[in-house]
Amino acid sequence: MPAFTYTARGVTPEHPTVVFVSALFAGGWIWDHPVEHLAVRGQGVLALDQPVCDVDAKIAGSIERLGDEVMACCDEAGADRLVLCANSLGGLVALDLAMRHPERVVALVISGAPGLTPDPDVGLGMDRRTGNTPRGPEFEERMLAALFHRGRHFTDDQLRECGELLARPSSMVSMARSLRATRTYPIRDALAAVTCPTRMIWGRHDRMTPVDSWSEATAGLEHFQMEIIEDCGHIPMLEKSEQYTGSLADFLDHTIGART
Repeated sequence: MPAFTYTARGVTPEHPTVVFVSALFAGGWIWDHPVEHLAVRGQGVLALDQPVCDVDAKIAGSIERLGDEVMACCDEAGADRLVLCANSLGGLVALDLAMRHPERVVALVISGAPGLTPDPDVGLGMDRRTGNTPRGPEFEERMLAALFHRGRHFTDDQLRECGELLARPSSMVSMARSLRATRTYPIRDALAAVTCPTRMIWGRHDRMTPVDSWSEATAGLEHFQMEIIEDCGHIPMLEKSEQYTGSLADFLDHTIGART
């Protein structure tokens, strides 16, 4: 049984499936807007439900093992050829899968991936001995400032879900091991090895994983194109959902063809 549960709609082995890969600590709800848009168009979609830090630390601490679990979900759902759409830590998982499984991964869409700059500031610098835990207004303020350029793009329920998840010691261990994995993962080797079309959709004001490093790292790589969304932070599929989904749909039309 895969480590992740998932929601799949319209998946067939004859057509590519757009697979939405989990981020570090936000659930599959970050993908609601693009998933619904593509499903209405008749596109097969599969979205992982849990964030990475909600799975076993041994899996969360390995980019390769996380990718294996993604593939296990795809196999179970009958998804053969894949367009991997990923945010944050999921971006490294997607790159690694494209490198290891070029026969199945036909395209990538990546946002806010870590690994080219120091560990991202996720707003969780806390000392539990003083009672500073991932709950309450102070935690919410730090998290929202880290993730978004402007505004509050999590609902009360989503913020509460994140806080409850991060209050669990097992989740914090999984998060720590995931961040450690980003420090040693050979990102530049993966970038050089990827041969499928790749669109990178980045917020101009991503404080956690700044866009400049990724623009520089992919400059001159023929399979990569960078699209920058203005006035946007780390999670463009929430903060600028219409623009993000429009870019994703346009990319799919030009790579795997529109389905109506």
